[in-house]
Amino acid sequence: MRSAAVGQQCVECVRAGARTIRQPRTRFGGRQRSAAPVLTYALIAVNVAAFVLQMASGRLERQLALWPPAVADGEFYRLVTSAFLHYGATHLLFNMWALYIVGPPLEMWLGRLRFGALYALGGLGGSVLVYLVSPLDTATAGASGAIFGLFGATFVVGKRLAVDVRWVVAVIAINLVFTFVVPLISSQRISWQAHVGGLVTGGLVAAAYVYPPPQRRNAVQAAVTIVVLAAFAVLIWWRTAELLAEFSA
Repeated sequence: MRSAAVGQQCVECVRAGARTIRQPRTRFGGRQRSAAPVLTYALIAVNVAAFVLQMASGRLERQLALWPPAVADGEFYRLVTSAFLHYGATHLLFNMWALYIVGPPLEMWLGRLRFGALYALGGLGGSVLVYLVSPLDTATAGASGAIFGLFGATFVVGKRLAVDVRWVVAVIAINLVFTFVVPLISSQRISWQAHVGGLVTGGLVAAAYVYPPPQRRNAVQAAVTIVVLAAFAVLIWWRTAELLAEFSA
């Protein structure tokens, strides 16, 4: 028996009653299972664990970073795995700090599933643009595409909720200036392709997630997610065909 507001209830009765209680939902359709940003913390943990493995193995970086010729040769997984590798502790710390700042409110606003889809699509959007226009002799790694996707989404969702988003505009502007200026004045390479690709993807996907009317929101969100993935697949196929033709010429 278990204590309840109406006295004592059997375990089966408590479970049956719990199933009838609707879980709270976020503003944009996702279920709010917990107040803690579990997925944000899980992503940080995965990135840190991947960095530890990367430091422990000298081959992991060569095997999983985004190198366009290897992707064209069939190693398409690099478009995803490269987003969990980092070039040094500073690179990792900056990205994880940004994820720790912008991840929790987005996860709260969108719900875990939509936040996870947004993070994944932002990271993939950055990787796709890298694959399309990055120099062939350059390998790319980092969660920056996904992080910039969250920046873009924070701006869009914040505007939708009438929240002050001037801080995120400043963060985006500073990071974009840093992205384009630093390579001009130093030998440090920064992948503007990953940053821009993630930013644009995150902003567009977030708009599709938060602006449709409630009665059609779930259908629009699912459809846009599928369309974006299909568009990425077409771009990857086109670039692969182009590179293979170039290599065989």
